[in-house]
Amino acid sequence: MKTADVLILGAGAAGMMCAVEAARRGRRVVVIDHAARPGEKIRISGGGRCNFTNLAAPADRFLSRNPRFAVSALSRFTPADFIARINAAGIAWHEKTLGQLFCDGSATQVVAMLTRQMAEAGADLRLGHAVRSVVRDGRFVVETDKGALAADRLVVATGGKSIPKMGATGLAYRLAEQFGLPVTETRPALVPLTFAEQVLERLRPLAGISVEARVSLGRTAFDEGLLFTHRGLSGPSILQISSYWREGDRVTVDLARGRSVGAALKAARAEAGRVEAQTALARHLPDKVARVILDGLGVTGRLADLPNAGIDRIDAAVHRWEVTPVGSEGYRTAEVTLGGVDTAGLDARTMEARAVPGLYFVGEAVDVTGWLGGYNFQWAWSSGWAAGQAV
Repeated sequence: MKTADVLILGAGAAGMMCAVEAARRGRRVVVIDHAARPGEKIRISGGGRCNFTNLAAPADRFLSRNPRFAVSALSRFTPADFIARINAAGIAWHEKTLGQLFCDGSATQVVAMLTRQMAEAGADLRLGHAVRSVVRDGRFVVETDKGALAADRLVVATGGKSIPKMGATGLAYRLAEQFGLPVTETRPALVPLTFAEQVLERLRPLAGISVEARVSLGRTAFDEGLLFTHRGLSGPSILQISSYWREGDRVTVDLARGRSVGAALKAARAEAGRVEAQTALARHLPDKVARVILDGLGVTGRLADLPNAGIDRIDAAVHRWEVTPVGSEGYRTAEVTLGGVDTAGLDARTMEARAVPGLYFVGEAVDVTGWLGGYNFQWAWSSGWAAGQAV
């Protein structure tokens, strides 16, 4: 039986970061993963360019039953710390909107950096090892389809349920429950939302069209792109709000944020009343979107024929469109899993289970979920780093 000081389940972002840090501290580290390649989520992220962090990572951009839990790890291993490693590895990068950082080239550069650092530090990476069972008998013993491994410390970095086609499972949650740790409700997050058929029937012609929107749910709002799909809505603003949405919630959408369409239409009516309402509205929205809005209101004809009340109805339909999604695209397309191993059972500084010495949970498996835009990778780096200093 192979023995080690630290056994890490999962060769994703958090697992590899933890392995690097633990091995650099002289620990004998073994990392196992069922996949044929490490860092699969890193490879596909950011359209293949890896949105590896965000310039700012305040705690209020992470959802958790305990919003303060993430502060310790995030403040000790910051975005600047990871950027320094990216720079040292010679990986070129650029900033997009809202502080999001991407590789100039392929995301595989980040995977290569981490696997190289693991190898240099002496960590043993074993791929294609499916976990069959985990028991604790003095040490943690992990039975795989290729034999057993044992270690004094076990780090669970197997992620959540999102993107099952890549092999995602609920292993982390099952292990937590096996060892008596509570698990909060889990659900897809950063995921497109879907509509009922009667709504889709009216919106289907808009599939593939995008606008800059404000999407709100209660006091939470996001100003980013919105994309109409064949099943509902997607785009950054929708993915963001999906982490806050629950069944039955009504979402408010401003399809022309930063502009007053009603005021513009009234001004246009005064200057050129013979212009068709459809033509005037299409100056502010994609033509098909304008047509669907006016058809829904039963508005036809010229601006001159529209009273103020009619234009106010158009303004409300544009800036305060209210819709109740019936669901989401689910884990199939969700970028992350909301919820997970309850932070009440973990030490915020080390990520160790309070009731099970030597057992650690890091990354997406934990009930810490970041906004879209590099935040979840930063949590992976920070939580993996924190555990790596402690194991």
